[in-house]
Amino acid sequence: MLNATPTVDVKGTGAKIDALRKKAGMSVKDIQNTLGLSSSQAVYKWLTGRCLPTIDNLVILSAVWNVKIDDIIVRS
Repeated sequence: MLNATPTVDVKGTGAKIDALRKKAGMSVKDIQNTLGLSSSQAVYKWLTGRCLPTIDNLVILSAVWNVKIDDIIVRS
């Protein structure tokens, strides 16, 4: 019997990022500025589950929100 390979739930992770953002009282613009992004388009893509943040952005967000990266990523 093979164990199922864990995968990242992109939409679930986006929802988690949105919840953590709101809990921290941050706007999308705040995240954009914190990460040094040139536009907020990437953040909206994460929130809607169209893509995931890069590992370096996950590291920064985990530090800003004082959570583990595992608390941001939702596995399926």
